[in-house]
Amino acid sequence: MRMWRWLALSLGLLLPAACGHNNSVPQVTPVAATMCGNGSNLMPPSLLPNPGPNFRLLEVVGSAAGLDGPMDLQAPPNDSRLFIAERPGRICIVQNGALLSTPFLDISSRVTIQGEAGLLSFAFDPQYPTSGFVYVHFIENIPGTTGDIVVERYEVSSNPNLLDLSTVQAVIRIPHRDANNHYGGRVAFGPDGMLYLSAGDGGGGNNQFMHAQDAASHLGKLLRIDVSALPYAIPPDNPVWPGVGRNENWAIGLRNPFRYAFDAGQLYIADVGQDQREEIDVVSASASGLNYGWSIMEGTLCLAIGGPCTTPGLTAPVYDYDHGGGRCAIIGGYVYRGAAIPALQGKYLFSDLCTGFVRSLSLQNNIATVSEEPNANVGTPFSFGQDGSGELYVLTADNRVLKIVSP
Repeated sequence: MRMWRWLALSLGLLLPAACGHNNSVPQVTPVAATMCGNGSNLMPPSLLPNPGPNFRLLEVVGSAAGLDGPMDLQAPPNDSRLFIAERPGRICIVQNGALLSTPFLDISSRVTIQGEAGLLSFAFDPQYPTSGFVYVHFIENIPGTTGDIVVERYEVSSNPNLLDLSTVQAVIRIPHRDANNHYGGRVAFGPDGMLYLSAGDGGGGNNQFMHAQDAASHLGKLLRIDVSALPYAIPPDNPVWPGVGRNENWAIGLRNPFRYAFDAGQLYIADVGQDQREEIDVVSASASGLNYGWSIMEGTLCLAIGGPCTTPGLTAPVYDYDHGGGRCAIIGGYVYRGAAIPALQGKYLFSDLCTGFVRSLSLQNNIATVSEEPNANVGTPFSFGQDGSGELYVLTADNRVLKIVSP
């Protein structure tokens, strides 16, 4: 029951059906948005000590600003604003160095934060400048459906810093009511224009609900859907699963793929392990129908839960690491494509929830080379983020936003 157990304790915090074209949205009476932060001005950005050879960490939002559980940071291409999702259900904006008090979106009345739940991610439509669409991914807090993984679409209002609550449209719902962990965690558009969603295996331990290897279930999967019109469509080139047929599932055999990223025709998945291994999978972004092995394998180790350890047909990670030295759960990031740090170009950055290292991974002939940035530690990372210029950030448990900058 890893990934967020440690996190849940640190925060003082203490399920299976197929999903289809469910487009009902609970009626929500718009209320006055709660404030982002505590109303104080942001302190000037400050460099943290101990630079590494490749980058330094610049604190652009300090804990005194009052963010509440920052979980995701995104921006449309070439947009100078930073959009920051808070776990309780708000998206806040940093503009011109100030944290705006009015949220871009506030759906906190509908978001549960039990266990690993919350507002986990969001994505701007590839045509956002003309469509105005934003896709929001959260865990629901509605009697009878609490715990469900939900994605909804909103449209920006006449105010570019405010989404219009009345435009909400359901995209997809995945029932997840048996445990409050392993939700996965990211919604994002791929280079093919399709919308992808990572979903955890349903929670508990040892894949106890046996979803990950069940191609009919949407838990323990990477999903791919066409949202060019709603209700969504299943792309005709999605894989056909034996005994199941074609559905939303693009890949199976994942445990808790909290973060993934696309880059240069490749897909990077950071899949959180259980008790022994944390893994990174890197494949062609067009490779469909893959099985990443959970819970037959945990990383490169044999578990043989749900089937014998016969590895043919399973996609092995390009890199995994153990839990020595207090390591506990991988926090996946992005391949760096910004302009400020040439030494990081093409390298995939990631961290660990419990130790806060920053490592980079590069691939050549499918062989991974991993290095750890000396002296760079982000404390307890919640997530990485990426701005409209491709520069990278780390969001932390003590409510800071750290920008990765040139040394």
